[in-house]
Amino acid sequence: MRIAMLGTGYVGLVSGTCFSEFGTDVVCVDKDEAKIEGLRNGVIPIFEPGLETLVKKNAAAGRLSFSLDLAEAARDADAIFIAVGTPPGPQDGQADLSYVYQAAREIAAVLDGYKVIITKSTVPVGTGREVERIIREARPDADFDVVSNPEFLREGAAINDFMRPDRVVIGAESKRAQDVMAELYRPLYLIETPIIFTKLETSELIKYAGNAFLATKISFINQMADLCEKVGADVHQVAKGIGLDGRIGRKFLHAGPGYGGSCFPKDTQALAYTARVNGAPVSLVEDVISYNAARKRKMADKIIAHCGGSVAGKKIAVLGLTFKPNTDDMRDSPSLDIIPILQAQGATISAYDPEGMEEAKKLLSDVTYCSGAYQTMDGADALVIVTEWNEFRRLDLDKVKALLAAPLIVDLRNIYSPAEMAEDGFDYLSIGRPLSAFMDI
Repeated sequence: MRIAMLGTGYVGLVSGTCFSEFGTDVVCVDKDEAKIEGLRNGVIPIFEPGLETLVKKNAAAGRLSFSLDLAEAARDADAIFIAVGTPPGPQDGQADLSYVYQAAREIAAVLDGYKVIITKSTVPVGTGREVERIIREARPDADFDVVSNPEFLREGAAINDFMRPDRVVIGAESKRAQDVMAELYRPLYLIETPIIFTKLETSELIKYAGNAFLATKISFINQMADLCEKVGADVHQVAKGIGLDGRIGRKFLHAGPGYGGSCFPKDTQALAYTARVNGAPVSLVEDVISYNAARKRKMADKIIAHCGGSVAGKKIAVLGLTFKPNTDDMRDSPSLDIIPILQAQGATISAYDPEGMEEAKKLLSDVTYCSGAYQTMDGADALVIVTEWNEFRRLDLDKVKALLAAPLIVDLRNIYSPAEMAEDGFDYLSIGRPLSAFMDI
């Protein structure tokens, strides 16, 4: 099997590399000459654990290559994947599909022989039909099928998610296209991965519905955390108590400052937009979107309140800037809401993130970026943990206390024990957990 992967962003590069690890010949295509040249020289444009090793391994084996020439890549390909960006569009929540449709036009111009054209990008319902229409209009003589194959990759765990997925969803309506897709994913049959074949529209909606449901779980447990703070309950134990119910499950029940990243914010908004324009509004998802946006701002208010009601003239040390650990992705990160509010209230910020600072510098101004966690704390009036990188989980607390001007910590990820922090003399605030030691089990 040979495939062309159009787009070398997060989805295209991870998917193309993993397909090559399965033994498929993959050519990743992009218009960005600098990016392609970098990839040919082993320079990976994103941070994803394990990706650099796999790219170099499969490139050296001759299974993975990078090109600017779509026509050449598509000539011998059995399948062409569209893995380009779908950023927010001009209307509230609307996905910008211009890159997808431009890709369809470019593919139409180079089609030669039967091809399966697969949308890997996250796209609203109806996109596959439009891709088919664009290609058919440009090339009435072409022999092709359009397939939807959404990705379910978690940043920071994408390699494992691709190689050992919960499921593979394929919207393919001809036997010919189904056979090609089955062959592409044949290695996963060997580990009994559920592979679901549907029509195009169903496949497209599965992606959005899945992300919206997970975003709803996050917002639900965050609301429970708010309630826990009022009534003296422990959100960790609430999450465990409901998560052990097999109908609910334990994943995505971690209270925090709200969801961010490249998927949940964009996809919930796009689903809500699609539902509105089709006359079937999803009010629950609309509420999740509103609550999550407000929650990020509320975290800044929580920090200010714990600093005595004012941060004017105070130095705040911030650990973690990315929306989650094990990525350099700053898109819709809570830090992008929290830090500007603190600055507007007169605080100065010193910050450290293991991978995200270069991206953060493009988005956050007047921040002192530090070379390590402890450097942020020197003379700081408070320490705020925004992202739960592993290296923040076992800080030398004696050193932390010695560096801080006051032993005040706001932990927005609940990575420390309230009871232990109290015993160590910290004025410690977390999310949805009681301060009393006897309740901290």
